[in-house]
Amino acid sequence: MDKTDYIFGIRPILEAIDADKNIDKILVRRELTGEGVRELLKKAKEYEIPVQKVPIEKLNRITLKNHQGVIAIMSPVAYHRLDNLLIQLYEEGKNPLAVILDGVTDAGNFGAIARSAECAGADFIIIPERGSASVTSDAVRASAGALFHIPVCREKDLVAAIKTLHENGYKVVGASEKGNTDYTSVDFTSPVAIVMGAEDRGISNDVLRKCDELAAIPILGRVGSLNVSVAAGVMLYEVVRQRMIEE
Repeated sequence: MDKTDYIFGIRPILEAIDADKNIDKILVRRELTGEGVRELLKKAKEYEIPVQKVPIEKLNRITLKNHQGVIAIMSPVAYHRLDNLLIQLYEEGKNPLAVILDGVTDAGNFGAIARSAECAGADFIIIPERGSASVTSDAVRASAGALFHIPVCREKDLVAAIKTLHENGYKVVGASEKGNTDYTSVDFTSPVAIVMGAEDRGISNDVLRKCDELAAIPILGRVGSLNVSVAAGVMLYEVVRQRMIEE
């Protein structure tokens, strides 16, 4: 990890929060106690910054300097609020296209999906707060800089986020081998969010149940599935194809 990707020490992190710096998450040594860390945890909760309790070995792998048991991982960009973004897109008269990543953990895959999404004209990406790759310098590099141009919303609960999308008129389509509908048969011409699942297990059951349709990409070879970033590109450009015909 590049040294510009993190800051350490209780006071520097508190000052970074007060200065409204883009913090992805804060790592705190599991056994750490004291007034300083209590203040930090309180402020992290106030600013909705995720906190992970970790063994000291994980902190030492990042830096052996006097980190005081706390390291803040920085984000190259600021995350967006979903509700504000939906209002903005409505006011702009957009026919929105969104991508929801349900547990994509590899920064390379995340970056590649963001690159395809930005090229396809997607309006935003939703990721979960936990169990997911986030906007790090590695992800930005893999996206060829696309993550500087496409908004990313980080949500505590994807099911709740999908409910919000439904309330705002979005169709939610899951890309899944469990789907009975060929992806080219799904109507993508109205506001839509495409759900891509984790590299190993696909879309979680809770999220699957909230999808309006499950779209399958035909697999003709012996390997059972596509890489998630490739599958995302296929889905996104089917949206582009359909919307170009509509025009």
